[in-house]
Amino acid sequence: MISADRILKNTPNHWRGVICAIAAAALFGASTPFAKQLLPHIDPWMMAGLLYLGSGLGLSLVKIANKLRSSSNTTPLNRHDVPWLASAIVCGGILGPVLLLIGLRLTQASSASLLLNLEGVFTALLAWFVFRENFDTRIAIGMAFISAGAFTLSWVGRPEFGAPWGSLAIAGACLAWA
Repeated sequence: MISADRILKNTPNHWRGVICAIAAAALFGASTPFAKQLLPHIDPWMMAGLLYLGSGLGLSLVKIANKLRSSSNTTPLNRHDVPWLASAIVCGGILGPVLLLIGLRLTQASSASLLLNLEGVFTALLAWFVFRENFDTRIAIGMAFISAGAFTLSWVGRPEFGAPWGSLAIAGACLAWA
């Protein structure tokens, strides 16, 4: 069996980030149907805690491995970083996972997985409005198609009174992660 470390060692530096990003996206995408299977038996708050406990354990192993190889190149936190870090923990580590799991409880796993693409839209919008990032026509068209797909997925096929709470919770999770 080929290890991830061996693959990354034999990969040019400019492709390592791409491989890690694709692997992370695949694992995240696989977690949605898996979490859907467990939700009837586990409360969304507990499930969110377990998912982030697993993430924390995995990152701890990576940190230990980096220390053993003495390749630590982290920048220490400054005082002005603390509010940003705290908001990232609250939004991305608590609100996002809980909203996803509540939404997942109310929608199909396939729709939830596809609705998670809204995170890219919300990230781009926040970058544009809050941080004044560059925004062009191609980005706008791409975001419009992603949003149209999300709205299509939240449509249940017949007119209903009330809000699609599951889809809205998943969209809220995407906003929290953005």
